[in-house]
Amino acid sequence: MPPSDTSPGVPPRSGPRTDLVVTDAPTPADIAVISDALDRFNREKTGVDDRRPLAVLVRDPRTQQVVGGLTGRTSLGLFFVDLFFLPPELRGSGLGAEILRRAEDEARARGCGAAVLYTISFQAPDFYRKQGWEYLGEVPCDPPGTSRVFMTKELAAPATEFDHPSGGADWFLSRPGVPPAGSRRWRSSWRR
Repeated sequence: MPPSDTSPGVPPRSGPRTDLVVTDAPTPADIAVISDALDRFNREKTGVDDRRPLAVLVRDPRTQQVVGGLTGRTSLGLFFVDLFFLPPELRGSGLGAEILRRAEDEARARGCGAAVLYTISFQAPDFYRKQGWEYLGEVPCDPPGTSRVFMTKELAAPATEFDHPSGGADWFLSRPGVPPAGSRRWRSSWRR
């Protein structure tokens, strides 16, 4: 829901009195009020009610305690990666790529056509590039020389099975896995 603040120096509009509280410790209930209200607003505007958390957890096999993994959410056809961490001893083995692949597969199954994330320049932009993510932009942050790197990835299933008789690939992306009458199977991707 868009904020309704006025510009500095302009008297506030008449309406209910509110108190503003700046905090670094909102309660889960505080966050739920805002999240639930935004979800209702989005549902009213779009008619879509698909916001869900998504996580791929890595557990210690002995203790069953979570030691790392990925958290995010799917909403309005997008997969958002919020957090992704592996302890150093689990890096470099392909586990990170597998975690990301499983999360992307689940997002596709939920109908997401794209994914977005941000990482920090000293964290993992190269890892994500190797997994097919593309640079979207960056914003400088501290310490100097560091930036938040925003990335995206198309998640639509590659159009490798069917094509539209007219030759357009857009049909496939809108109805993955459902061939039109008279279609022929593809042997290679439409992205040549």
